[in-house]
Amino acid sequence: MSDKYLIGVDIGTQGTKTVIFSKEGKCVAKSIVKSKLIRTSNSIEENPEDQFDSVCRSIGECMRKAGLHPSSIAGIGIDGQMAGIVGIGSDGKHITPYDSWLDNRCSPYIKLMEEKACDEILRKTGNAPSINHGPKILWWKHEKTKIFSQIESFVQPGAYVAMRLCGLKAKDAFIDNTYLHFSGFANNKQNTWDYKLCDYFDIDCSLLPRIVKSSEVIGEISSASAKLAGLSAGIPVVAGCGDTAASFLSAGAVDEGICVDVAGTASVFAATTFSFKPDTKNKTLSCGKSVVGDLWHPYAYINGGGMNLEWFKTKVLTNKDKLDVIDFEELNRLASEHAPDIDDPVFIPHLGGRSCPGNADMRGAWFNLSWSVDAPILYRSILESVAMEYCLFKNSLSSLYDNYPFKELRITGGGEKSVLWNQMKADALGIKVVQIQQNEGAPMGAAMLAGLGTGFLSDIEKTINEWVKTTRECYPDPDKNSFYEKRMKKYNEFLELLS
Repeated sequence: MSDKYLIGVDIGTQGTKTVIFSKEGKCVAKSIVKSKLIRTSNSIEENPEDQFDSVCRSIGECMRKAGLHPSSIAGIGIDGQMAGIVGIGSDGKHITPYDSWLDNRCSPYIKLMEEKACDEILRKTGNAPSINHGPKILWWKHEKTKIFSQIESFVQPGAYVAMRLCGLKAKDAFIDNTYLHFSGFANNKQNTWDYKLCDYFDIDCSLLPRIVKSSEVIGEISSASAKLAGLSAGIPVVAGCGDTAASFLSAGAVDEGICVDVAGTASVFAATTFSFKPDTKNKTLSCGKSVVGDLWHPYAYINGGGMNLEWFKTKVLTNKDKLDVIDFEELNRLASEHAPDIDDPVFIPHLGGRSCPGNADMRGAWFNLSWSVDAPILYRSILESVAMEYCLFKNSLSSLYDNYPFKELRITGGGEKSVLWNQMKADALGIKVVQIQQNEGAPMGAAMLAGLGTGFLSDIEKTINEWVKTTRECYPDPDKNSFYEKRMKKYNEFLELLS
């Protein structure tokens, strides 16, 4: 075994997860530092310095757990939340808080972008205007004029922390190409900023960072940051990528037909293809660049789809309910005991607005409640709502790519532990669901990029074969086809009412 290791960091919504990997892809140590979401009546933000601190702390904790020498790290890769932004000053430090992807204050500017250039934005970026970079940048421009005048560039959390680790200035600001579909201002296929789109909304292109490859080395960790993280100065840091792109890589989605379910804070359904095709018909799917070769990932997600489970457990199940301190394993067990019925409640999961297709003003709901409904049935309906949305995403994909070969759905993220949920998705979608053996998720993808960018790992296919192993498979039950067709009809009817 090599005496050098790789660090992969995922700056997630719920927390920062750091994992140290051997060259063979084995997890040596891992650490999670909880995020500090700042919620007000009209905003959801984070302090970018808290994100930087969480990365340093989690790396330091991993190094202590593994008992490694500070110089034993070959490279660091960071992935992070994708649709939010941080405005930085000339010194590379934040001027704005992190405007989270969960924050929908930018809704009026989504409508503005739709009215002015929706189809052109979709054709060029691969994504219709939604709760993402473009509308958020316009919100800061028009609603916080004084602060906006101080901003030198806009970046995402992964890039911000990488810059802070390396002591980079705003002139070195970067974005890797897996984020471009969320930008509102890029020509994604050509891998450039689009001056025409910027002109439509009076955005100076100099505010947009340089576009790099995910595996490009953007700097070396500085002495000050190395001291905070328990590392040696000079360790190379690669650009990294968006958290979903890192999850797709860690699931081995490098062949056409392999789909991925990222069962995390956001519930993400993705496919893998060789062609860039904007979803101009349904305006549901984004088309994002893969970190590998010429591949693309058309995908869609539920804003806070996984967060709904935590909300239900901590906010809905009160002290008056015997289930108030129940864990997810027990909730899954109780929900599994319920024989699903066609007249069960239907849950609409868009508590924070709908992202795919964009409708920031939509909110969640339960339909078809009765006095016979209990907590496990409600919990089951939340699980089912994700499967229903995935069916809509799959339909959009099928209409965009003729005869798309749905080989399997590989699942990653915390939700993959639920056998009930996995089987539900398999039955609703009619696709085999496959779990990953060592499911470290996004940090694994980030670590792979660090290895490839530094030359520590030589070949992506060889790395995928060594690092990514599948395990339990859930096959769709043909007898459930009719049931889910009827449930899907009900789901669509209720969704239409809220639309």
